[in-house]
Amino acid sequence: MPIDLRCFATLAPLMPANAGAFPITPGETALDLVRRLDIPLEEIKLVFVNGAAASLDTVLADGDRVGIFPPVGGG
Repeated sequence: MPIDLRCFATLAPLMPANAGAFPITPGETALDLVRRLDIPLEEIKLVFVNGAAASLDTVLADGDRVGIFPPVGGG
């Protein structure tokens, strides 16, 4: 079951080479995914699944588009 994974801003270097078809297992959550990618939880501000804000306990499905965003600042 592949998903389309994107990590943004400072998390971009953590995006795996196979992010466009990243394999997940049935029942895997966004939190499981973050742990597999070794992204510290404090580095995550937002998770989007299919363009909508999602919580880390969201169960992922085949073909989902997942975006992980760090806290960002600007001025």
